[in-house]
Amino acid sequence: MTPTLPLPDRTVLLDGGMGRELRMRGVPILETIWSANALVVAPGIVRQVHQDYIAAGAEIVTTNSYGVIRADLAKEGIEHRFAELNRMAGALAREARDRSGRKAFIAGSLPPLRGSYRPDLVGSHAEIEPLYEEQASLLAPYCDLMLCETMSSATEAVAAATAAARTGLPVWVSWTLHEDNSGRLRSGESVTEAAKAIAHLPVSAFLVNCCSPESITAAMPELARLPGGIAGGYANAFRPVPADWTLEAGGLLPLRDDLDPESYAHHAEHWHAAGAKVVGGCCGTRPAHIARLRQMIAKEPGA
Repeated sequence: MTPTLPLPDRTVLLDGGMGRELRMRGVPILETIWSANALVVAPGIVRQVHQDYIAAGAEIVTTNSYGVIRADLAKEGIEHRFAELNRMAGALAREARDRSGRKAFIAGSLPPLRGSYRPDLVGSHAEIEPLYEEQASLLAPYCDLMLCETMSSATEAVAAATAAARTGLPVWVSWTLHEDNSGRLRSGESVTEAAKAIAHLPVSAFLVNCCSPESITAAMPELARLPGGIAGGYANAFRPVPADWTLEAGGLLPLRDDLDPESYAHHAEHWHAAGAKVVGGCCGTRPAHIARLRQMIAKEPGA
């Protein structure tokens, strides 16, 4: 069933992490294509993870397309499967929603194309916007909105959002923040500066993700004041990410041991109090975290 998109008069619940969840379920996660490997070796588990998040209360599940990037697929000799795997990521999310029998939306993930958390590797708008347009066009038939996520700089977000807007679907942008709790992007730009860069585009939600809960708490008051869209956040459970980290060189990031579902929800309560209308989880969060957030949201009037 495909409902209409939720209105910003109540809090909307996103799903949680995919890549680390797949690894915890025994799926090999490669240091090139990350969770995209699951589309090749374990598509049924990808679908089940989506279903488990919906069962936990998620209203939006995100396609497992974060690692489906031409350059990374080429490293594994499967670049020719780029279109197939993006379509598969969309189809599995849709199948999970249909099997659940619950109302849920599908967000098409448009990820960083040259490594997460690295504004220095983003490249120019002219280089990356056509790549985003290709991926967005493949995902759009399966999706209800496009989610440009883990954007480390204004340039990266502008390119992704420009391509996403051409699909005609609602566009949400989510930036990743510096680990110094300054509330700034990893590029050093403020969320206000980053939002001004996409003010000419039809972006309806401004989010922050894949950084520490504390970083999101620092940014949320400024984020919630941005005009023209709803605010939100979904944190990871990683220990601080080194500035020069790459998946291939640095390997899997270690998880914190102080972000169980209850502790995570405590952070999310701060975001909510500061004006967040969208909450969820990123890397290292699991269905239990989303279920706990659902309990938090259920206390709202009209929830």
